[in-house]
Amino acid sequence: MSTSPFLQSICDHMAVRRYSPRTIKAYRYWIKSFIRFNGRRHPQELGREEVIAFLTELAVKREVTPSTQGLALNALAYLYNRYLEQPLGELGEFRRSNRQAKLPVVLTQDEVARLLAALSGRRKLIAALLYGSGLRRIELIRLRVRDIDVDNLQIQVWNGKGNKHRLVTLAPELVEPLQHQIAHVGLLLKQDLEVEGYAGAKLPGALERKYQQANKTLGWQFLFPGARLSLEPGTRKLRRHHLDETAINKFLRKAQSDAGLQKAIGSHTLRHSFATHLLQSGADIRTVQQQLGHSDVKTTEIYTHVLKQGAMGVRSPLSRLLGET
Repeated sequence: MSTSPFLQSICDHMAVRRYSPRTIKAYRYWIKSFIRFNGRRHPQELGREEVIAFLTELAVKREVTPSTQGLALNALAYLYNRYLEQPLGELGEFRRSNRQAKLPVVLTQDEVARLLAALSGRRKLIAALLYGSGLRRIELIRLRVRDIDVDNLQIQVWNGKGNKHRLVTLAPELVEPLQHQIAHVGLLLKQDLEVEGYAGAKLPGALERKYQQANKTLGWQFLFPGARLSLEPGTRKLRRHHLDETAINKFLRKAQSDAGLQKAIGSHTLRHSFATHLLQSGADIRTVQQQLGHSDVKTTEIYTHVLKQGAMGVRSPLSRLLGET
């Protein structure tokens, strides 16, 4: 998909400042939507009033969630405050979205077991890590071999959401399948090193310049590598990238069908289930917050709603009536 020179310049501006590809893609989408909303006029001709009108449109007509509206606001704030250097000032007048976020879909432990039983090999390991460590899908596919600490039963997550680092738990039952997976990665690396022009794994930030041979060592290889070598966009270097994240939800949906489960299941369903089951087992909500990498405990508190039996934990009078008969 072609990008206008203006939008590409904004993307380059963010890339230099080490914004993640996902954030760059999201910001580009909302800046483009803003330009279209204003009849394709250049943002330099627009300003505070047009931004307010756009954000209000998102809440009133498109009925987006508060988080989506907030993302659009962040994109436009970057555009004006940092890229164009035309500060917007206070934006207190736009209509805030009040659409309620959906309660997360959570599997029971029996449903998780049935889902995992419908998987095998690498796919089963991926699903088990998503559930067993509460990882986001993007965090999982970015894992390197060196991030797995089997001695301390933990996983290092680098540059998660908000560019934050954290440690998450690792189930001891996954140590053996992880060791098999790492051995497989080692075999792939041995093959890749024999390929002319192989440039090694892509390293984050300036690490590739600092440690020039590290990208050809086992520790820096992606834990779940792609099926084949490919040319990196932009640099045209021959690398083995990580697994395509869209593949995960595809095989989870198939496993859901094979297991006869009725709930809609995606990678985030397993993360929701991880959090809920931790709370059910008596874990402190602050601990769960840290494991999930939430900045605000209020985000984690949504899982306490899932735990409550019935509305607000109220027992229906019908249960009392029928229980007495």
